[in-house]
Amino acid sequence: MSVETSLADQVITRYEKAAEINRSNPNRSGNLVTLPAGGGAADVMVTADLHGNRRNFQRILELAALDVNLDRHLVLQEVCHGGPTYPQGGGCMSHLMLEDVAQLVCEYPCRVHFMLSNHELAEMVDFPILKGGKMLNLMFRAGLQEMYGNRTADVRDAYLHFLRSLPIGVKAGERLLICHSLPEKCDQRPFNPEVFERPLADEDLACQGDVGRLVWGRDFRQENADAFAEQTGAQYFLTGHEPSTDGFQTPNSRQVILDCCGQNGCYAIVPVDDQISYGKLLAEVQRLHKPAPHPYGM
Repeated sequence: MSVETSLADQVITRYEKAAEINRSNPNRSGNLVTLPAGGGAADVMVTADLHGNRRNFQRILELAALDVNLDRHLVLQEVCHGGPTYPQGGGCMSHLMLEDVAQLVCEYPCRVHFMLSNHELAEMVDFPILKGGKMLNLMFRAGLQEMYGNRTADVRDAYLHFLRSLPIGVKAGERLLICHSLPEKCDQRPFNPEVFERPLADEDLACQGDVGRLVWGRDFRQENADAFAEQTGAQYFLTGHEPSTDGFQTPNSRQVILDCCGQNGCYAIVPVDDQISYGKLLAEVQRLHKPAPHPYGM
């Protein structure tokens, strides 16, 4: 058996196991994971877009300390497309982070929640993403090819199976919904919350389908957030998707946006509490890395 075949078989098994854990999560109904107050989860560490940033990924695991904080849950999202590349062929290495996420799901079943985001959805539906003059999907597959050779198609089938098992949101208590983004123009074209509960159809995953709108949207108006709150029954939203040099944004009175890509990347450890307020939510936002001291002590 070649090294490529051995590694591929291990990864395929990992993805299959992680997908089964996702689907059998007792806290999951349809496509939504619900963590009720008083239900065993004391808090949830929420992170956002990583795009292959290995340093920030490792820092998240250090801060989460899941082996110590046994009643803590961890939300991850958007690890594909970005970070280092293979030195010879230039393929994207972020597929390794996706494999690591699947391993975390296996190691901490029903405590690590990897949510669907637009870049993972793009892999699922073969939607091309061009960024910085590079086709990210092609670079991702080139990375797979460099690692797995003639087993690439088998590994790809396995990770697509895993991606299809992902929840599209996590609700922590009665008031807080954690999702990748907010759909656009909910005040003009209402979002259908039934996608949280029923099996997803192909049209849901299209850019103008409700799941597509949920992960691709960039409408930060107060009116949009208010409409989405009315349609989902949540009061506040902790999301990713939008790049931020400061690591977080507060675009309206209901939404906090996190970004984990850069040096200023931020996270939040939020208590699972039915009474959480926007101020409390914002107070839980912290930086992954402490600022470097000024060289002159100023």
